[in-house]
Amino acid sequence: MAKNTICLWFNKDAEDAARFYAATFPDSTVGAVIRAPGDYPDGQQGDVLVVEFTVAGVPCIGLNGGPAFKHSEAFSFQIATEDQEETDRYWNAIVGNGGQESECGWCKDRWGLSWQITPRVLSEALSAGGDQAKRAFDAMMTMRKIDVAAIEAARRG
Repeated sequence: MAKNTICLWFNKDAEDAARFYAATFPDSTVGAVIRAPGDYPDGQQGDVLVVEFTVAGVPCIGLNGGPAFKHSEAFSFQIATEDQEETDRYWNAIVGNGGQESECGWCKDRWGLSWQITPRVLSEALSAGGDQAKRAFDAMMTMRKIDVAAIEAARRG
């Protein structure tokens, strides 16, 4: 286990989420699946309690802690994409599997975790500053899934 690991609270389906992430994103795996050694407030002995997994190289733990806490946009995974094809692939995997679209490249998966599917061209335009950053930002503000060609066009002016 890594020294610093992100712990994500799930109701009862941390293993399903971890397996979905591992199947969707490169450099993602499912490690140990730890079962409860005894009954606990929201589960029974033998239920999946903790799942160790990696999402795009980031070590995580999924804790099946019950319904007490929900995910919010205060935490999100940001996935940098190289082109429209990669952007579409991740966006469609998340939204098409019971997730939902949001704005400006954000979406939620079916477990309520937020994702930013961010083409590098957008990050580069915003980092450049000046007029091209403003044009790219204004274009992004009208989008749900990021349109790479529209960002490139806005960047050029």
